[in-house]
Amino acid sequence: MKPARSLLTYTLLLTAPALPRAGYAQPVAEQSAPLLAQPGILITLVLILIPLLAAFIFMVLQVRRTLLRLQWQKQPTTQADQLEYLEGEAIDATRLQYKPAAAYHLSGRELAGTYAPDDSRGVIQQASNNHAIPFVAEKKKAQARPAVDPMLTRLILWYLGTATFWLVVGTTVGEYLGIKFVSPDVDTTSWLSFGRLRPVHTNAVFWGWSSLAMLGLGYYVVPKVSNTTIASLRQGWQTLILINAAVVLGSLCLMSGINNAGGEYREYVWPVMALFGVGLIITLINFLRTVARRTTTEIYISNWYIISSIIFVLVITVIAYWPTWQNGLGETIVQGYYMHQGVGMWFMLFNLGLVYYFLPQQLNKPIYSYSLGILAFWAQILFYTLIGTHHFVFSSIPWWLQTVAIVGSMGMLIPVIAGTTNFFMTLKGGWNKIGSSYTLPFYVTGIIFYFTGSFQGTAEAFRFTNLLWHFTDFTVAHSHLTMYGIIAFLLWASIYALVPRLTGHEPPQWLVGAHFWLAFLGLMFYTIPLMIGGTLRGLMWMDGKPFIESVVLMAPYWLWRAIGGSLMWLSHLLFAYNFYRMVVGARVAHRAAAPVREVLA
Repeated sequence: MKPARSLLTYTLLLTAPALPRAGYAQPVAEQSAPLLAQPGILITLVLILIPLLAAFIFMVLQVRRTLLRLQWQKQPTTQADQLEYLEGEAIDATRLQYKPAAAYHLSGRELAGTYAPDDSRGVIQQASNNHAIPFVAEKKKAQARPAVDPMLTRLILWYLGTATFWLVVGTTVGEYLGIKFVSPDVDTTSWLSFGRLRPVHTNAVFWGWSSLAMLGLGYYVVPKVSNTTIASLRQGWQTLILINAAVVLGSLCLMSGINNAGGEYREYVWPVMALFGVGLIITLINFLRTVARRTTTEIYISNWYIISSIIFVLVITVIAYWPTWQNGLGETIVQGYYMHQGVGMWFMLFNLGLVYYFLPQQLNKPIYSYSLGILAFWAQILFYTLIGTHHFVFSSIPWWLQTVAIVGSMGMLIPVIAGTTNFFMTLKGGWNKIGSSYTLPFYVTGIIFYFTGSFQGTAEAFRFTNLLWHFTDFTVAHSHLTMYGIIAFLLWASIYALVPRLTGHEPPQWLVGAHFWLAFLGLMFYTIPLMIGGTLRGLMWMDGKPFIESVVLMAPYWLWRAIGGSLMWLSHLLFAYNFYRMVVGARVAHRAAAPVREVLA
């Protein structure tokens, strides 16, 4: 049997080049087909146009609204104004018509009496002087809500404040890295090299900015939807200290060349990541205790998402750092699992839980469908946990495992479509509120990118598009569409929705608008050129062109990357200032008072 088996093996090896390639690689016919005939390419083009079209429609509506206001102000409102539009005998007739009315004059005291008005709050002055069209549309102020425990408010603000710090620090490093793409010889210091700073940037925004911001918002949402108080404020402070310590120590280790050697987004060595894990264990226990003491009958869907995300990130972190899975092909499979689950089952799942609370609150209406939320929840758990290895299509990983990942990527359309439909149906009837809100534009943008970015990830998992795009700058663009376009925008929306209610201070409205547009336009300038350049680069690799030619090709696209990144970085500085303005002189939000009491106070 052994000689026969050996003969069969050698025969297959010799005849393999003549066999169809469908079993182990992309068919030649499919690779040579026109680029625009590929389904993944067409889907991606449509998905890129959706946010651009949405932004264009929003800008057109805003310009139209402003022009209508100007036109309304120019309409004749007095007799003199109306006479300008009349000629000949019509003028005489109009004058005779208004002559009796012109002889009557009001004394000005018909309603006020003989005493001067007491206008200590400036209501009369504001009502009489506010006639001009503002440069930025007036936004509604945050409504007063029931009082929040001052100690909980302090804890939440510390979470959000440290998260904002890491956003500025992490993206400042990213800004510097973008400059190094254009000017690679800007420095010669080892601890400022690209290989050391790149993981500093990614880990700071992952574990410092996004994670701390999510947890801070979670400490408000979890007890709020449970109609109870947080189980332990002390445990909240313990988690805050542990996670910040992990990011500080991890950043110093990475800049010193101490890292986990090859694991993307898990460059922190295990003792550093253990601090992060212990902090999350403490928070998980705290949230579970809070939900257990709830006074509501059911567990609201936000808590389903939030608590599940903490459980998942603990599981994937243990798997990713388990010592016996750090070598060989198994380490590659674990890396794909960890990298993708970190985004989808930690950041995405937690943020969706926040949206299920804050979006209905901002619209002052319930979520459209609880059932759609539950469908999206279980479908994401089913399909997202399967898709990590679609990052390694055409690798040595078993073909069946690659196929499972691709099928799972297709299955992700179910939770994405269910969640997007749920959010947009909740927005139904409330689209007119977007112009008067500085939180809803962030939510709508995040939801749009949730659909387009996730759908684009599915298209990128197709075998041809994976062969074309993977390991190019297209993957960098996709990761920013998801982690920035979805996670960052949804976090900003939730922070702008919550902090004024905690402190009683609103952010400068025009700076919120500047923050939004700089972040959105910067993201577009960053991602679209990288998608174009990444596609051209992939085609060069498929044609067997020298690698250095693809590097030269990317030079102008990297310049646009630096420009877009600079706009995004400026928006973060504005956000940090807006957060400072919301917090400075903070006072705890008061209970909603009766209008008469408010005036007499």
